[in-house]
Amino acid sequence: MYTEKLIEIFSKHQDEAQAKPMEKYMKHHFSFLGIKTPERKILLKKFYHETTILQEKELPISFIREAWSLPYREYHYAVLSVLAKRPKWLTEDHVVLLEELVTTNAWWDSVDTLATNIIGPFLHDKLELTEQTMSSWKNHDNMWLRRTAILYQLKYKHTTDEERLYEIIKQNSSDNEFFIQKAIGWALREYSKTNPESVKRFIEKTDLSSLSVREGLKHIHREKV
Repeated sequence: MYTEKLIEIFSKHQDEAQAKPMEKYMKHHFSFLGIKTPERKILLKKFYHETTILQEKELPISFIREAWSLPYREYHYAVLSVLAKRPKWLTEDHVVLLEELVTTNAWWDSVDTLATNIIGPFLHDKLELTEQTMSSWKNHDNMWLRRTAILYQLKYKHTTDEERLYEIIKQNSSDNEFFIQKAIGWALREYSKTNPESVKRFIEKTDLSSLSVREGLKHIHREKV
């Protein structure tokens, strides 16, 4: 029911002229309906108003999987919006589902949203579950799970597990994949806003790619200007 309603609302606003540049921006990895972000947010409000999805007591898994399997990227963004609005739905039993979302329809836009806005908040204060999950993801064959392991603490600030962050970065520092190098730099840059001296020392003594170093030091250098 929820999936059908979402399709009904979104399909009425399909715009092929807008879809083409959106698909080009995403390197043609996905098809788009052509609904830009401001309009999509308005349509999602309509969806929430006309359904009871946000009143569900448990995660509507069938909707999550159905909408995620649809061919247009806007439906994937809708799934991410629903999950971000109800973080308390997620339990330990949903780690497998989260892994599915990270590894299917995977690109930086969905993975980064999952890592920083959904998985990060979900794992916060769940030390045992975090250890179990990250011990698998930090060395996983799937690059997007490793990127998620690097980025999930991005918004933790003073509650960042520094030891874990640096350990995960070290284990991925020799990876030549752009999205891994960029994630390392981003994670370090963000944490440098909380603990610049620690980040600076870590970068100085760790063999990192030039991209990771450049990104990781951006905030520190900006503060000195």
